[in-house]
Amino acid sequence: MNAIRITGIVLIVLGLAGFFTGGFSFTKDRTAAKIGPIQLTVKEEESINIPQWLSIGAIVLGAVVLVMGARKS
Repeated sequence: MNAIRITGIVLIVLGLAGFFTGGFSFTKDRTAAKIGPIQLTVKEEESINIPQWLSIGAIVLGAVVLVMGARKS
C-alpha cells in the first residue's frame, strides 16, 4: 500500500467517526483563584462538535483519493 491509499483510508475512517459520534468532549482544569499557597481550581467540561458536512466531505475526499491512488498504481 502506498501513502496515497493510506491517506484515503484514514480520511474515510475519520469521516465515519466524526459522522457517527458528532463530536467529543474533554475536561480542562482552570485556576480560579490563587491566594498564597492556597489554590482554587475549577474543572470545566468543554465539547467540540463536528459538523456533518465536514464528516461527509472527508468521506467523499477519502474515496476520491483512494480511487485516484488505485488508478495510478
